[in-house]
Amino acid sequence: MHKVIFDTDPGVDDAMALLFLHRHPEIDLLGVTTVFGNVPLELTTRNAQFLHREWNISAPISIGAESTLDPSRRDDRAASVVHGADGLGNIGVPQTIDWPLDSRPAYQFIIETVRANPGEVTLVAVGRMTNLALALRADPGIAGLVKEVVVMGGAFDVIGNVTPAAEANIHGDPEAADVLFTAPWKVTIAGLDVTMKTIMTAEYLDVMVKSGDQSVQLLSDLSQYYIDFYKSRVGIAGMAVHDSTACVYLVRPDLFTLRSGAVRVVCGGIADGATIQSPDHGRKFTGSPWDGHPSQRVCTDVRSEEVLEVIRAALVEGRHSIAV
Repeated sequence: MHKVIFDTDPGVDDAMALLFLHRHPEIDLLGVTTVFGNVPLELTTRNAQFLHREWNISAPISIGAESTLDPSRRDDRAASVVHGADGLGNIGVPQTIDWPLDSRPAYQFIIETVRANPGEVTLVAVGRMTNLALALRADPGIAGLVKEVVVMGGAFDVIGNVTPAAEANIHGDPEAADVLFTAPWKVTIAGLDVTMKTIMTAEYLDVMVKSGDQSVQLLSDLSQYYIDFYKSRVGIAGMAVHDSTACVYLVRPDLFTLRSGAVRVVCGGIADGATIQSPDHGRKFTGSPWDGHPSQRVCTDVRSEEVLEVIRAALVEGRHSIAV
């Protein structure tokens, strides 16, 4: 079993990833930590509560950061055009949800859970990396106790999705991402290089709905706004399943091609939020800001059809399924 803390900013694709983590038979979801991002923190937390209630998810929810690691920075990206004003496709989520919240702030929840399960917890971060950076700042020693960090973020050999240089999760808090990537723990990054190759069509989702239960129907309902965005604004017949692709890496790393090397994030200027890797193999650089930082792994290619089937099996067949 993979013990997982899911750090998220729900978000339509976050919702699919949450249901995947909840239902996959090889994943033990220890907790969900919320962060600002696709919508403000108040709404990402409410959305997590709503999805927990609707899908009967027992993992605790802990409220995280409402702003960037650098207090002088502002994230003014309007994600409502992608996810809807409520973050879940404008399906009419109630303003308040009667669902319990953990009393600890997200960074403290991460620290205490990791220390209670040394060497066993994987942190899956699919929003701004602020909570993880705050946890490292408060307790640097957890870096040696985390099993792995899996990130949905970045654009390495492809263009970004908020600027030509940057992907949204990293662009939203570059300083936090740079802290995360340069910390002495194992990081695997699934960015736009692979998630934009993993497209779930509306027809594929419809087939899932017909063979699934009400949870899959709700997922389909909240995904329609997202699908319309990709059709009208990106020219894609379907939706990129960004966060679920990163989650699939947990159980099927063999479906991904990896490249190792130190990763840094550009903080400021026209390339603000750009993710740049100095590969371990090939041309060598000396005297650069990448020197002395740990080698991390970047996903450069993916067997996308097989990734979609892993997602389908978990969402439709649930915890009784066998990973394909």
